[in-house]
Amino acid sequence: MATDYDAPRKTDEDSESDSIQELQARRSDKTSGQVDEDETEAAEGFELPGADLSGEELAVHVMPRQADEFTCSECFLVHHRSQLAYEKDGMMVCTECAG
Repeated sequence: MATDYDAPRKTDEDSESDSIQELQARRSDKTSGQVDEDETEAAEGFELPGADLSGEELAVHVMPRQADEFTCSECFLVHHRSQLAYEKDGMMVCTECAG
């Protein structure tokens, strides 16, 4: 938003002369931006940690580690050989853990 710095500014006398109706209108405009939200309705969409998932089944096909992959000895994730930072005494470390 552009500001005109050459425009005359209000003095203290001008601000004191504001009518009560103007001040009340400004005050009601500030509170109109508030949103009333029902907390219980908003909380229904959240699932708490530790929820009972014993009835759920996973549909993920697990594949064994491939010949061009390694398991990081720091984070224990399987990475492609291109992400190998270094290997020391048979311990392989990925670039993320080495950084």
